[in-house]
Amino acid sequence: MEKSEFKHKIKETVRFHEVDLMGIVNNAIYFTYFEDARISYTETLKHLYKFKEILEGESFFIMARNECNYLQPAHFGDELTIYTKVTLIANKSFHFVHIVENSKTREVIAEGGGVFVHINIRTKKSQPLPEEFYLAVKDYEGEVVLKKEDEEFSINPE
Repeated sequence: MEKSEFKHKIKETVRFHEVDLMGIVNNAIYFTYFEDARISYTETLKHLYKFKEILEGESFFIMARNECNYLQPAHFGDELTIYTKVTLIANKSFHFVHIVENSKTREVIAEGGGVFVHINIRTKKSQPLPEEFYLAVKDYEGEVVLKKEDEEFSINPE
């Protein structure tokens, strides 16, 4: 995907505690950047589309898959731009894609993505996403794949 296809982005500055002995950002830190970007994305949707309940109330989201491809290192003090996009919405889950760019060089240094599953607090099982979520993401992104089928997911498998 090209950066121009992303409507949402945040900035992160690499902090001292995020680098290892070689002076590069530890691989696990990228998942924190992705989480910050996803939270910001969701908060943007909540603000723009006046969601009644998302990330609160009777349900929550759980990360079912998270991945990152590391292309170049980032170093202490680097300013990074994290681009975020929802690319697919299923009945009970949705897929994020991320691009991490060094803001100074404009080079893509990492790419990643993940799948979030919508979970019912009481049953601990996956449940359908609210219709308002579909509509908001489709309006915000302009184009998103809708897939109405999902596998069942439970955080307490039997």
